[in-house]
Amino acid sequence: MVMEGLNRRQLISWCLFDFANSSYSAVIAAVIFPVFYVSSIAGNTAGLGDLWWGRAISLSMAFVALTSPFMGGIADYSGKRKRLLLFYTIICVISVSLFSVLKEGMVLEGFFLVLAANIGMEGGLVFYNSFLPCIARREYHGRVSSWGFGVGYAGSILSLLLALPLVSSGRYAAAWIMVSLFFAVFSLPAFLFLPEDRQSGITDFSAAMKGWRYALAVLREIFGHREVRKFMLSYLLYEDGVNTVIVFSSIFAATTLGFDTQELIALYLTVQTTALAGAFVMAKPMDVWGPKKIVVLSLMLWVAVSALAYVIADKMHFFLLASVAGLGLGTIQASSRAFFTQFIPRGRESEYFGTYALVGKSSAVIGPLLFGYISATFRSQRPAILAVSLFFIAGLVMVIRVRGGGPNMDKEDEKNGLG
Repeated sequence: MVMEGLNRRQLISWCLFDFANSSYSAVIAAVIFPVFYVSSIAGNTAGLGDLWWGRAISLSMAFVALTSPFMGGIADYSGKRKRLLLFYTIICVISVSLFSVLKEGMVLEGFFLVLAANIGMEGGLVFYNSFLPCIARREYHGRVSSWGFGVGYAGSILSLLLALPLVSSGRYAAAWIMVSLFFAVFSLPAFLFLPEDRQSGITDFSAAMKGWRYALAVLREIFGHREVRKFMLSYLLYEDGVNTVIVFSSIFAATTLGFDTQELIALYLTVQTTALAGAFVMAKPMDVWGPKKIVVLSLMLWVAVSALAYVIADKMHFFLLASVAGLGLGTIQASSRAFFTQFIPRGRESEYFGTYALVGKSSAVIGPLLFGYISATFRSQRPAILAVSLFFIAGLVMVIRVRGGGPNMDKEDEKNGLG
């Protein structure tokens, strides 16, 4: 069905970027490299590897959070949105390729490479997300957002299938090179076909300063509106839980439940398959029911999953639990992004998504640090995974109280003074 307001070429290239960067999300951030770094590079005696991995993720996310207002300002005022996306992508691609030189004991070298790679990946998402309102009309944001995540899960599946024979034969360095090439090649259409940068005549420094001043004004504006403030605070809480689960799930499976590399890949492929199904199945309901209902349902699911993970000791039971968790993974991320777009005044996408990134990346600071320290303190990851459920519970309680997020936000915008 042809939907008015969608440019097919831009839509496909936007989704393909998610397909491309999902190779990093799956192989580097979630499944293979975390276990490799924690076990083979740092060693996980008494939770030491957990501690260093948590530090790397938290510090990189904090850096992205703090710089997002500046970079969002440069994107909007100097008109260099696509150029900045390319810059961050190159940083990530090069850093991942350099993972191939890491050897046992190179904890600090790995730490700094993870910092650079994660900054490149997460920082670029600020500009990637800000293209969504530019390529689709508001009434299609939910399904287009879900399509992006759905295609991204397909990218995760393919990249893991490509990595499997490499890691099975012990060629980890080749796996990191494969990810860097996968990201580079499949991101090219985005740089060719997404809306072009505009010429403004404003220097980057002036744009950054304007962006910072404007970011403070946007923060005051956002947090000055009660409903938007409640959504952002709830997002801060539950996204912290989501990010912590993503970066520690494979480490938990390997360390606590004894999963080997092949089992980890099979586990993640199962999760990505159910997440892919969930993202596409809930795409239209997200527009019909509204993103708020999808967020609430997803958080209820995540509370149950994190609580059950505390008591599970059998691999097969964990496989089943992870399959259920996958259904809520794509929907919570896509519905949150669609929910937030309803609060964005037209023409101010990058600033608002810079603030969205500031909150979202800030939410990835406390959780990983907390997991690492609880694991190291108790010498067990079970109390750490149980603690994650508190983020979901708190976020659920708050998001239920947010007005908005319905299927016809334009009318609610007028009533609530948004838009």
